[in-house]
Amino acid sequence: MSVITNPSTAEVPVRTRIWCTVPMVVCASFACLAQVSFASQQYAQDSAPYLWMIACVLVAIPSGLILLARNSYPQAVFWTACLLVVALPYDSLIALMALTSLLARRQGTKVTLRSVLAAATTTIWSQVRDALHPAEASIWHAIFSKPYTGVRYGNTMVMLVDERTIIASAVVVALIAVAIATLAGLHIRSRALARVAEAKAQSANEQVSRLRTTLDNQQLADAIAAEAHDTLAHSLSLLALNASALQAESRKLKAEAEQLGNANVAGMAGKIAGTTEDIRRQASGALDEAHSVIDMLRHPEDARLQLAANDAEASLTRDSLLQLIGDARAANMRIDTWIDVQQLGQLDESIGVIAYHVVQEGLTNVRRHAPGAPVSLQVDANPPQGVHVHVSNPTMPQSPSHMADTRKGPVFLVWPNAYSRLAEHANTVLTNITSSTLMYDYHGLGEHRTQP
Repeated sequence: MSVITNPSTAEVPVRTRIWCTVPMVVCASFACLAQVSFASQQYAQDSAPYLWMIACVLVAIPSGLILLARNSYPQAVFWTACLLVVALPYDSLIALMALTSLLARRQGTKVTLRSVLAAATTTIWSQVRDALHPAEASIWHAIFSKPYTGVRYGNTMVMLVDERTIIASAVVVALIAVAIATLAGLHIRSRALARVAEAKAQSANEQVSRLRTTLDNQQLADAIAAEAHDTLAHSLSLLALNASALQAESRKLKAEAEQLGNANVAGMAGKIAGTTEDIRRQASGALDEAHSVIDMLRHPEDARLQLAANDAEASLTRDSLLQLIGDARAANMRIDTWIDVQQLGQLDESIGVIAYHVVQEGLTNVRRHAPGAPVSLQVDANPPQGVHVHVSNPTMPQSPSHMADTRKGPVFLVWPNAYSRLAEHANTVLTNITSSTLMYDYHGLGEHRTQP
């Protein structure tokens, strides 16, 4: 049984299982059939009231089916059941079942009082009406009659109590039945509300746990950021400072060697100055990246916005590629390009976004790991054949060990995707993306293919 509350309409929707609904429908129809069958015994078979009793029997057979709608329309089902019991010679069991369903699904005070009063009146009317029928046509008379008496035994029915006792017993039983139905409905409602309260408390506890975890993570990130700022950033600053000092000394040594005419020392000093300049530049770049990482740790929400991919701008079009290449050239990159894009309207949008990010990542890695190296970029896009992106430098690798050396050999650019898998035997990355496959083959700086 699943429970959902809606405070605005004072509803407590309770969905009961089929094993509970079937007995209710059967018992309600049977009770109605039983009372109308007894009531028909007082009429002759060729009389108009007897035909009316036959019509009531036909209605009583499917009458219990109205309880199937008690989950969605409990009020309508209840008032319909009360109307059937009052207008037709039916037993009040169907109205009591509808009362229980209504009280379980509606928690308004006015609805509760009104429905209980209506159910009590209907039930008393039904039972007293049966008690006032002749002895042969009354269930209550059959209960208080002497055994083996009545028309079926060929004699007159003998009553063990008087009529007032029978009527009083019918009223008392009716009130007890109403009380039982009311308590059952209130019990189901209270149990449902308890489950809702438990679910809300559990949700609140989970929210508190999530907030506590988030707070702990943020405190850890702040501590890491503070430690990185105090150690890593400070060390990188000292490295850049020492590199600048070494560069200045190397230039001074070169100038003095040139004045003394010592070409060897001057050449070595010049190489040292160049190397220290690279070290200083790389240290400065690493310091900037360290500060970026520290800012991300301190402001995770801003970092998520910065790292979120903007697929609207990352589309494979000639204009977007030219803009990306222009930005790379503005950063002093030497790029030779060959771009052949056709029928882009037929290209899967997700494949175009992937190809754009492949080009972007390749150029970014070249700028970071092989500054100053010339780059060849080839982009071929033809939807029937797929998209081919080829990023390479003039030097071909001799062994996989060159992938770790950005100064002596080419850089192997691995597409940074969580779904990528590096095949050890072929140096190939395969990525399943919608209906296409992205292949990243080792060739120079890396070759990327998307094929259907």
